[in-house]
Amino acid sequence: MNILVLHGINLNMFGQRDPAQYGRATLAEIDTNLKALGSELGAEVTCFQTNHEGEMVERIHQAFRDAVDAVIINAGAWTHYSYGIRDALAILKAPIIEVHMSNIHAREAFRHHSVFAEIAKGQIAGFGAESYLLGLRAAVSAITAAKA
Repeated sequence: MNILVLHGINLNMFGQRDPAQYGRATLAEIDTNLKALGSELGAEVTCFQTNHEGEMVERIHQAFRDAVDAVIINAGAWTHYSYGIRDALAILKAPIIEVHMSNIHAREAFRHHSVFAEIAKGQIAGFGAESYLLGLRAAVSAITAAKA
């Protein structure tokens, strides 16, 4: 199982940015924990972060060419308005799991809407860094169910 984890704009600042919303875990720690859990679950996890929307789209295109088994995405603010990333994700044949560290539905009104929601298998929000691990478990479950 090959699972791609995509981290969007400003997420490289985890651990430094608004710890009340995002906790103190750094992106490097999140990635390390994802790879460790992936190993336990029999999945190879690749992580990618960018602050450039076009680079995110290009990485999603590469995921399509690589035929990844699932994508976990926390696009940050792009979640709420990037139709370009949404359209790139729609190309994928693999399940998409949307994750957020904070509960986007308990924050500012503009954060309540995700342009990815209708193409995602599901959304996990509000559990801090654990949201990513829950997303990984959901991705593995979706892959397993699709193969059954």
